[in-house]
Amino acid sequence: MRRARRLLAAGLLGLLGLPAVARPCAPAPFGDTVLYLRGPLNNWAAQDEQAFEYRCDAYYLNLRAQGPQEFKVADEDWTPERTWGADAQGRLARGAAALGNVRLDLRGAHTLRLRFEASGATRLELGPLSFKPTPPRPITDEAALSTHFDSRHAESKTPFGAQPQGTEIRFALASTRPGLLRATLVLERRHLSGNQEQLSYEPLQRIAMTPEGHGLGTAFNTTVRFDEVGIFGYWFELETQQGRYALQNNRDTVHWTREKGSLGPAVVERLPSDARRIRRYRQTIHARDFAVPAWAHDAVYYAIFPERFRNGDPSNDPRPGGGRVQDRYQGHDVERHARWIDKPYKPGSGDGSDAVYNNDFFGGDLAGIIEKLDDIRALGVNTIYLTPIFRAASNHKYDTADYTEVDPALGSNADFERLCAEAAKRGLRVLPDTSLNHVGADSRYFDRFARHTPAERPGAFRGGRIQPGSPYADWFSFDPGQAAPDRQFKGWVGVTDLPEIDKGSRAFRDFAYGPGGVMQQWLDRGAAGWRMDVAPWVPDDFWREWRRAIKAHRPDAITIAETWFDASKYFLGDTFDGTMNYIFRSAALDFAAGGDARRLAAHLEFMRESYPAQALLANMNLLSSHDQPRALHALGEREDSPASARRLARQRLRLAWLLQVTAPGAPSLYYGDEVGVSGGDDPFNRAPYPWADAGGAPDEALRADWRRLAALRQQHPVLRHGLPDAPLVATAQLLALPRRLGDARALTVLSNAPGVTRASLPLGPEWPVRWRDALSGERFVADQGRLLLPLPALGGRLLVNE
Repeated sequence: MRRARRLLAAGLLGLLGLPAVARPCAPAPFGDTVLYLRGPLNNWAAQDEQAFEYRCDAYYLNLRAQGPQEFKVADEDWTPERTWGADAQGRLARGAAALGNVRLDLRGAHTLRLRFEASGATRLELGPLSFKPTPPRPITDEAALSTHFDSRHAESKTPFGAQPQGTEIRFALASTRPGLLRATLVLERRHLSGNQEQLSYEPLQRIAMTPEGHGLGTAFNTTVRFDEVGIFGYWFELETQQGRYALQNNRDTVHWTREKGSLGPAVVERLPSDARRIRRYRQTIHARDFAVPAWAHDAVYYAIFPERFRNGDPSNDPRPGGGRVQDRYQGHDVERHARWIDKPYKPGSGDGSDAVYNNDFFGGDLAGIIEKLDDIRALGVNTIYLTPIFRAASNHKYDTADYTEVDPALGSNADFERLCAEAAKRGLRVLPDTSLNHVGADSRYFDRFARHTPAERPGAFRGGRIQPGSPYADWFSFDPGQAAPDRQFKGWVGVTDLPEIDKGSRAFRDFAYGPGGVMQQWLDRGAAGWRMDVAPWVPDDFWREWRRAIKAHRPDAITIAETWFDASKYFLGDTFDGTMNYIFRSAALDFAAGGDARRLAAHLEFMRESYPAQALLANMNLLSSHDQPRALHALGEREDSPASARRLARQRLRLAWLLQVTAPGAPSLYYGDEVGVSGGDDPFNRAPYPWADAGGAPDEALRADWRRLAALRQQHPVLRHGLPDAPLVATAQLLALPRRLGDARALTVLSNAPGVTRASLPLGPEWPVRWRDALSGERFVADQGRLLLPLPALGGRLLVNE
């Protein structure tokens, strides 16, 4: 509570205490609207577990958390008048003033109270756990409770999963008890835009289902033909003698995804007064001709942050005080690390760096990647994914300054062409990354700092002034009525270093992907396709035009989106081939760290059902990235960890790797993970590769383990092209995942138990009897439909049929 009292003194929080004198109850200020605590603890989603309940005088939430937390309070749609955060002085603020997050250091269980004073001020108060939430009213209606639907079972829905347009789908449900009078299939179309801020369902049809006898109860069924492409929501309205109910999706949370429910078995709840509270099942209907490049399912990615991989040409290194473009960061000097194996700088951390973010450099470049292509190929990967390499002031290069040139600190356009050519000789492809959502304030297109020669093509905001005559003027949305320069344009998510592009600009679209556009130029230089940054912030019609242009120019070019939530909307055949699969990452690491295997199974099954098979097998399945803590950090390894903790984290990583190389999708290895590089949030997840000749100490044994797993994926086509089936077993610590390709079968059996265990797997008559563990060479034979397996601690087996 000492921390809470300090915050109280700062004017942010009050101390929670019930009023001494009872006050009359007031109606909820926002009616039926639900407010949520939203922050990193729930991936900024509106989750039921962090929903406030209004009670008489305020909104209450019981919260259990450990350590520093930051968050906002908001409704599902981030409506400004229903969003609270911190202002520039750290005080509670609402709407446009809520630029920052509320910060708390919590120790265990507390109650938060959001209340509104007569003056109009809002108070967010923290106190001991004291609120008793209203329990849900139980349902006793046996007819409703016994009604069954499971979207993954043929008896309830067929065919399974995502389907091409024109498919007829049969829906069926059944009650085992008498009293179910009517069942209605409610069919809707989902609208989703942005980073899930805008989500709604448009009613399409209410279809009375046909009843038929079902023992003591009643079954209902209907068939629907889906002729349009889209994501459709559906649920069932039940009517019994006792009332009306919603038979709907479950309450599971899907990582990063706003909508609840992992599909599968339905749950019955009272029909809510607000239809937005219904949890819809989702049905993906994609274009009949949706295809991905033939090589996409064979891909194994090696993700490189170029500035931190290898310094192959010291002559182009950024240097403080120099006169070259790479020697300055906007209006500041750069910082250069004296040692390759230094930690990245973080301003304010006491590491001796300046107060500027993203301006420290190690000297990594394209020449360094070319130098190490043989080492990369030896890992068993075949596609190099590069974070942005175009000219930009920062070390991360997402603040593009010139889409037409490689940044001079990384090399030249000729170096990129040489990289692609040398990679191709080794059977490697090169996949670049860029953002078509924003550029850098220091770009030639914006030129806020007047560092680019204007000639006849000045930047749209050169020197901090709007330039109406700039050829880039309509790339951006300006408000000349604002006095402050920072308010005259829109920075992406409020970051003024990243001016947001008006994606409706025809001039920008033509520049990006029109005839001879920059997208096509880099494909001609050897790029294998594109990974596109912050895809949800770019309108869907933009991506549709973009895909048509990319595929017309290079049909085998792959298109990968950066999306963190359910990516179904991008797999309709008109935008992307696959996604960076952050759902997979979160679920895999949670399991490897000891989490319930059934949660992992729910996420894998959600994707199996929601994503078309061609996209599911093309997804970039990652465990680490430049935007998230590295896998070893997530699995418990720290810089000061004892040897025992390091061994445990690395064994957990091996378990995650086994899942990664055998699950549907293309594995993505983040540079350095294979030799034990760890690190938390940015910038520490962007540490240099620990080359031995530069003073590093790579874990060669770990690298050998990765190589062995990657080789198995290459040896067994079923691991690349095989379709997944439902898990054979999913318990708290055990998961058995089957795949099939023709007559070939693979069965990955995973255990996160800390000790040796035994598994008993049920095999139907269609399953082979004889199996070989591709990891150990051991052979096993099923007996009377059961396969008995000993499993190592924090490990597993990869079984293939003989």
